[in-house]
Amino acid sequence: MRGVRAVMVCLVAVLALSGFMYAAGRAAVAHDTSYKLDAGDKLRVVVYGQEGLTNAYAIDAGGSITMPLIGAVPARGRTPAGLAALIAAKLRNGYIRDPSVAVEIESYRPFFILGEVAAPGQYPYVPNMSVESAVAIAGGFSPRARRDTVTLTHTDGSGSMRVVVPLGTAVSPGDTVLVGERWF
Repeated sequence: MRGVRAVMVCLVAVLALSGFMYAAGRAAVAHDTSYKLDAGDKLRVVVYGQEGLTNAYAIDAGGSITMPLIGAVPARGRTPAGLAALIAAKLRNGYIRDPSVAVEIESYRPFFILGEVAAPGQYPYVPNMSVESAVAIAGGFSPRARRDTVTLTHTDGSGSMRVVVPLGTAVSPGDTVLVGERWF
């Protein structure tokens, strides 16, 4: 049994390094290893051999998750692998001798769409989403919508950026899409 567990831990570590995570009962989820976590993301933290610590956690408005034993762990701006390393370091500091930790993104923070669409609002982010697919999720363009460009607002560690973009532009979690009104 012990050898099987060691093989599983090694397999999960290899998958994690290659950008894949495994969750029991789910398909493997690929994610961008450079993705930066922020408030609203929901994570699955797996501490191997520690079922009491393995759980789903949401990043709160302060940018942290709160785990048993170690308390608040800052997650904002970190990659999933970086957060896993931080959690392992905190657990290694007097709680678990050699923790093996993996972090999986269970669901991304939502995106927002405003303006001339059928149903403006907040929607769950889907990986590899474009502005055009975001408009489709919001029910499509209204009859008065400008259909060639939209205004995309993106916020990251360096601040907020508002840009007029074509429909094929990628949307990130937390972005706001504003579909303007055409004048003719």
